[in-house]
Amino acid sequence: MNTRTLLLIVALPMAMIFAASSFAGEKEDKIYPSDDPVVPHAKSDAKKEKEEKVQWSTVPAVVQKTITENAGGGKIEEIEKETETKDGKSITVYEAKVKNSDGKKIEIKVGEDGKLIKVEND
Repeated sequence: MNTRTLLLIVALPMAMIFAASSFAGEKEDKIYPSDDPVVPHAKSDAKKEKEEKVQWSTVPAVVQKTITENAGGGKIEEIEKETETKDGKSITVYEAKVKNSDGKKIEIKVGEDGKLIKVEND
């Protein structure tokens, strides 16, 4: 068995295991550049966003109420909790993906205080 074959047999599976384990259970982190046209990538104005899927039971009652009121009887398929940091302040928004009885999908965004932010059709 030559060195190249041995390397492929040993190194390739190890690299695949390492890559798979490094992505397992990661939450999505995004950094957005500032809106400042003069300094397009200023770190002081950048906001960092974390998204994670959450269970209905972990959503605050005031948020559940607002989502239910705006779902129009549709089925809530997924809920994400998004946390943004802008200018040192942390803002949490819940985003529900809802499928209506007619098959149309809507997205409902609600602040952690239960205030409706936006309802949009997908």
